[in-house]
Amino acid sequence: MTTSSPPPLFRGINALIPSASTAAATTPGERAAVQLLHLREATLPVPVLAAALELIAPQLDDPDAATRDVAADVHARLAAAIEDASRPQR
Repeated sequence: MTTSSPPPLFRGINALIPSASTAAATTPGERAAVQLLHLREATLPVPVLAAALELIAPQLDDPDAATRDVAADVHARLAAAIEDASRPQR
């Protein structure tokens, strides 16, 4: 007799973001990517954005073209957010 494990309990932000397709995702990175697709806006300190920019940079040279394309898009969005946050408020 085989039993399947119950679905994971989502807590914190995981409980707030739709995750219907997270069951198919196998790694934490894939699950995070699926959840981030549903996220439209977030407020983060500039140092966190800068760290994310540095973390995504190595993926710009990934052998996989799809990974490079997505990394370039994320990199551009992070750079734009940092630049926008650095502008003086009116």
